[in-house]
Amino acid sequence: MRCSLCVSLPPHYLLPRWYDATVRRTAGHRIEVEAPWCCSGIFHGWAMDASELLKSSLKTSLLKLECPFTWWSPTKDCDINDMEERLNDQVEFLITTRRYMIYNSLAYIKHLKGENEEAIAQLGIAEEHIPKTQSDERDIKCVVTYGNYAWLYYHTNELEKAQDYINKVATIHKKFETALSSNVLLAEIYGEHGWCVLTFCREHYEKAKECFQKALEIDPENPEWNTGYATAVYRLEGVKETKCPTNELLSLELLKRAVQLNPKDTVVRALLGLKHQDLNHAKEAKKCIEEARRQTPDYPYLLRYVAKFYRREGMTKEALDVLHKAIQLTPSSGFLHHQAGHCYRQNMIQLKRDAKAAKFNFQPTGTYTQQIREMIRYATFYFEKALELKTSFVCAHIDLANMYTDGNQYQKAEETFKKVLSMENLTCEEKQRIHNSYGVYEEYHRKSESEAIRHHKEVLMISIRTKTKQRSEKNLNKLAERIIKRNPSDATGFALLGFVHQQNGENMQAIDCYEKAHKRDPYNEEYLSALCDMRLKI
Repeated sequence: MRCSLCVSLPPHYLLPRWYDATVRRTAGHRIEVEAPWCCSGIFHGWAMDASELLKSSLKTSLLKLECPFTWWSPTKDCDINDMEERLNDQVEFLITTRRYMIYNSLAYIKHLKGENEEAIAQLGIAEEHIPKTQSDERDIKCVVTYGNYAWLYYHTNELEKAQDYINKVATIHKKFETALSSNVLLAEIYGEHGWCVLTFCREHYEKAKECFQKALEIDPENPEWNTGYATAVYRLEGVKETKCPTNELLSLELLKRAVQLNPKDTVVRALLGLKHQDLNHAKEAKKCIEEARRQTPDYPYLLRYVAKFYRREGMTKEALDVLHKAIQLTPSSGFLHHQAGHCYRQNMIQLKRDAKAAKFNFQPTGTYTQQIREMIRYATFYFEKALELKTSFVCAHIDLANMYTDGNQYQKAEETFKKVLSMENLTCEEKQRIHNSYGVYEEYHRKSESEAIRHHKEVLMISIRTKTKQRSEKNLNKLAERIIKRNPSDATGFALLGFVHQQNGENMQAIDCYEKAHKRDPYNEEYLSALCDMRLKI
C-alpha cells in the first residue's frame, strides 16, 4: 500500500533539490529514491531529465571536495590570462617537487577560460608529476587532483565519471581515517590550498598564511610548507606597507628556516636577501643574492628579485642587464616590464639631481635635458607595456600616471588616475597610494590646493596606518601651514589641522583647531559639526 503523498505525486514529478536522498536510476527515466518521508522508505517516480536530477545530487558532494574549485573564485578584475602565463612560467622554470600542484592550478584556470578538455589534459600531466613514492603517500598527493577531475567531469556533463572521482576521494579519506593518517592527508590538503591561493592573488595571502600554519602544525619539518609560510608572511609584510621594528618582522627567521630546509630553492634565498636589505644588513643581503644567482643564473623567477636588489642598491645598470635577460626568457611578464620602468625612472630622478647641481655650479645642462627626456620615454614605454600585459596592475597605473606627469602629458596623467581609481576591488593600501599620488599631482602640477586636500583627506580616512598615510598627513600639515601663513584669517588651514588631529585621535588638539576655524568662519556648518562631535567625545 502506498502512502497518500506518494500516490498524489504526478508521474512526471521531479524531486526538488532540497531532498537529501540517494538516487538510483532504473529502466528508462524511472527513478528509485531512498526517501524517509515515504511510507515504504522507497519512492518510485518519473523524472523529466534524469541527468539533471543526478547532476543536482552530485553538486552537494562536489562542494565538499578540497580543490581549487572550492578554494577560490575570481573577482571581476582578475586577469586570468596573466595567471595562466605565470603558471606556465612556473611549469617551465620552477625547480620544485610541487610541480603537480602547479598543474592542478593550471587546470582550474583552463576551466575558467572555458577550456575544459585542456583542463582535463593538465590533470593527466599533474598525475604524471606526482612523485613515484609508496602507494599510500601517492594516494594522499592525488586527493586534490581527483577533486579537480570530479568538478571538470561535472561541468562537461560526464556525470558518471564525476561520481567515480568523488568515490575515489571518499575512498582515500576512508583509508586514512585514523588520527595519524588523517593528519598526513590534512597537511597535504592545507599545503596545496596555501600554494594555490598564494599563486592566484594577493587578496588571499592571509588565507595562504593560515593554510601553511595548519600544515606545519601537522608536519613542521616539511620544506614546501615552510617555504610557503615564509613566502606568504614576507609578502604580507610588503603589502601592509608598514614600518615594523626588527623584533616584529616574522619573515626574517621564517625565511632563514625555509632556506635551511630547502637549500636548492633559490627564490626563497633571494627573498631572504631582500629582507636583509630591508633591514640594512648589507653583507648578508649581498651574500644571499650572489649565492642564489650562482645556483640558477638563468632562472627568470630568481632574476626578477636579483634585479630588484640591484635597483634598490642604486645599481640600475646591473638591474637593467638582469631584467633584459629575464624579459627575453619570459617576454609576457608584466612584473619584469614594471621593474624595468622603475629603473629608468630612477635614472631620470638621478639625472634631474645632477642637472640641478650643474645649474647651481653654472655648468651647461643641455646634455642632461636630452638624457632626462630619453629616460622618461623608456620608463613610459615599459610601464605602458606592463599594463598591456596585466591590465589590473594597480601599481603600474600609478607609476604610469606619474611618468605622464614628468613628461608633461597632463591629460594622459589625469585619465590614468581616474581609470585606476574607478577599478573595482581595490585594497585599502591601493586606494591610499592612488589618492596620495593624485593629491601630489593636483598640488604641484594642476596647482589646485582644494583638490590636493580632498585626495589627501581620502587617504587619512582609510583607517590602516601605512607609510603612504604618513606622507599624506605630512602633505596636509604643510598645506595647512601654508594657508595660515598666507592668510591667518582664513579658517581653512585651522580646519585642516583639526581634521588631521581628529584622524589621529588627538581630540583636544582637534578641538583647539576647530575652535579657531569656527571663530574665523562662524557660519560654516562643517566646522561647527566637527567641533560638536569632538566635544561630545571629550
